Amino acid sequence: MPYELIIFTIFFAFAALEAVQSKLLFLPTERPEDKWIELICGLFLLAITQPSVIIASAYVTGWIAPEAKGMLADMPIWAGVALLLVFDDMAQYWWHRASHTFPWLYGLHRSHHNAEYMSIRIVYRNNILYYAFMPSLWLSGALIHLGLAPIYGGYIIVKLLVIYGAHSSTKWDAKLYGIKWLSPVMWLVERTISTPATHFAHHGKHAADPATNYKGNFGNLLFFWDVLFGTAKITRSYPKEYGVENLAPMSAGAQLIWPLVRDETTPYAETPPQEVLAAAE
Repeated sequence: MPYELIIFTIFFAFAALEAVQSKLLFLPTERPEDKWIELICGLFLLAITQPSVIIASAYVTGWIAPEAKGMLADMPIWAGVALLLVFDDMAQYWWHRASHTFPWLYGLHRSHHNAEYMSIRIVYRNNILYYAFMPSLWLSGALIHLGLAPIYGGYIIVKLLVIYGAHSSTKWDAKLYGIKWLSPVMWLVERTISTPATHFAHHGKHAADPATNYKGNFGNLLFFWDVLFGTAKITRSYPKEYGVENLAPMSAGAQLIWPLVRDETTPYAETPPQEVLAAAE
């Protein structure tokens, strides 16, 4: 079975669970434009941005080192996975962290946090330009060109399974936290991969909420990067509210294609929350 079909199956499985548990398409805190933003972002990424970047990356890699095509094809699986974890997942951690540090990059990422709910719906919700500039996507394209395509298929299935689970309102970890004898296991799990509790914290709206950590918890597949680089916060609880704190509203057009569309009445729409918070301290 092609890995793309497996990924779509996993995505729609989470969507079906949410539809049963929390009315996937009719969330109490959503705005009228939210569905359209999420639909446009997702379709543009999957149909245009991702394939274009992968193809362009392979072309650039081939132009720089034409003799290197397929040179990693015989690499052991563990070594190929290690390369992907560093050049895809760790690179994405730093890109995500930078997007919450530099105002211009936050302008491309803010759409993801404008949703005042957690759901499988928001996984691909980012400014259309956000993924086009994402270094990890370009590096993945280069590694695929160098021969890691078979390993990449399995790797991306696992990665997106974790990412979907970390965004989904199903909160799969909550029941496991309630099983006392699993506590040591969950201690290891929550420091290794992203879970709903750790990633929901990143989407929390209020810094005063003990379960919120929008200055950290940047990990995608591996939460270990947050542990390693000092941005982890683990509470085994979930924020009371989600969204963006202390910033003016951002229009649907700006969420989709900022800076091509700017909101004249919201000059600080692209300012990362931590900068606003720091200014108030």
